[in-house]
Amino acid sequence: MKELIKSALKKVTLEMIYQVVEEKTEDIITLASDIKKKQEDDFRYLIQKIDTDIGNVRNEMNQFRNEVKNEIGQLRGEIGQLRGEMSQLNQRIDTIIQMLVNIRQSG
Repeated sequence: MKELIKSALKKVTLEMIYQVVEEKTEDIITLASDIKKKQEDDFRYLIQKIDTDIGNVRNEMNQFRNEVKNEIGQLRGEIGQLRGEMSQLNQRIDTIIQMLVNIRQSG
């Protein structure tokens, strides 16, 4: 009888251990699944944020390029205007030199 009780106790104890192990295994699997889902969500968020930031940087670079192009265009316009003014000054200088030459020859 003692052996029967001992065997029954072992069997019940083993069944309880298996049940606890099974419950804890399910808890661990659920926790691992939750962690995996959170990690996937975090990665998705980070990838989206990186894409957004890269898009913003590209937009800023394009805006900067456009500003530089505008500045270059304005500088070219100003250079053209200065060349025109220099040409006019050169013509005036040539006219003055010619007048001085004429005055010298007359006098």
